[in-house]
Amino acid sequence: MRASKLLFIVLFWAGFAVYGQNKQLLYDFVEIPQSAMVNPGVDTDFQWYAGVPLLSGMSLQAGLSGLSVNDIFADDGLNINDKIRERAIYGMNPRDELSGTFQTELLSFGFRGKNPDNFYTAGMYIEGDAIGYWFQDYAILAFEGNADKLNQPFDLGQLKTRGELMNVFHVGLNKKVDNDLTIGVRGKLYSSIFDFNSTKNKGTFVTKEGVNNIYSSTVEADMQLRTSGLNGLKDAVDEGTVGSTVAKRALLGGNLGLGLDFGFTYQLNDQTVITASLLDLGFVYHSKDIKNYSLNGKATIEGIGIILPDAAADPNADFWQNLVDDVEDFVPFEDNEDAYIAFRPTKLYGSLRYNFGERVDNRANCACGVNASSNRARAKYVNSVGGQLYIINRPRGPQMALTGFYQRRFGNFMALKTTYTIDKFSYSNIGLGLSVQAGPVNIYAMADNLLSYGNLANSHYASFQLGLNIISWGKK
Repeated sequence: MRASKLLFIVLFWAGFAVYGQNKQLLYDFVEIPQSAMVNPGVDTDFQWYAGVPLLSGMSLQAGLSGLSVNDIFADDGLNINDKIRERAIYGMNPRDELSGTFQTELLSFGFRGKNPDNFYTAGMYIEGDAIGYWFQDYAILAFEGNADKLNQPFDLGQLKTRGELMNVFHVGLNKKVDNDLTIGVRGKLYSSIFDFNSTKNKGTFVTKEGVNNIYSSTVEADMQLRTSGLNGLKDAVDEGTVGSTVAKRALLGGNLGLGLDFGFTYQLNDQTVITASLLDLGFVYHSKDIKNYSLNGKATIEGIGIILPDAAADPNADFWQNLVDDVEDFVPFEDNEDAYIAFRPTKLYGSLRYNFGERVDNRANCACGVNASSNRARAKYVNSVGGQLYIINRPRGPQMALTGFYQRRFGNFMALKTTYTIDKFSYSNIGLGLSVQAGPVNIYAMADNLLSYGNLANSHYASFQLGLNIISWGKK
């Protein structure tokens, strides 16, 4: 099998198999190397690590706010059309969303430099993200029409959606400034496979009593859909070259962009720690395989105009086509291939952690030497408790989640972390994460919203993470 076909299979099976965005279980879980991916300034004690390709970091998240599958399809004796009308069309609002993200590491490794205060990381991962908001007014028009809704304006700006699939190359530096402060920075090179976004729409559609007909409808729109990569993928499907097309784009042959991650860990005292990170502060410049669509203008249409007796003079007139031509003239629908910039969904994490109980000896080698910032690796504690903040930039503004957590360590063999998270999807999201260290082999698994697993159809949110790494702490 050619390398391009193999990479294509890997990328797309990864995309359909796994998803992740708010990683509150992974954040500040210092026993796991991938915690550096959500905070490049994590306080790490590894000498080196290597992720098992394709298995080192996989995560999934999918959420639907305002509605669950069970709300519509439950066998409750109610008419399904009534449930769609009451619970979906009128029960949801334009801030409700359907979203999903995924991330799968293809390559991941890190090592400590000659200066033991410097830890370097690098790798490559595939990432996808998509979100669509509930367009309530569109749904009302489609489900009920506009005949009995005279003078009611329908908001065309409710259409907001975006999505992307890309490969990300990254390299980072984690530096221990002193025994209290660790900082980190990571540079990213984005290689886009496809992108679409329609997030700045505005306009109205309103129906009133007409002059020449019973009704007149007025459309005033300023709408745009921008896409990159989709037309080329469609052509590749027709030509049977999808594998090579995707592989080329993933390996720096697509639209490219740059990004940065920042983070730090600061010890307020021996038992109290604050952390923060800012991820994906970046953009992608789309200039290849572009297809954009716009609808801009205003028009008032009163339907097919048949005025007698004048219409009888031309019995071959195509009145319907005349109506279509009028609409296109008044509200021009256009397409173009203009380049555009798409900003990444930037994420912010922060946490406050209090450690207590017995100490757990650090497995790391002593950071001794003239260049080292300290002569000991800070010991861990059996218990940790604290809170976390998560904010992501979305098309309808920042979206926030609050998390409380408790972590328990069992020597250097195993660590457990449990979380309680409040966000727009759930007020009862309980998660559990497990990290097991068997010699040099690290295995971790995490899952969110555990209370919903008894009836997933009634859940608004689901996620999991898992990974497999090889870790070394050096010789004592």
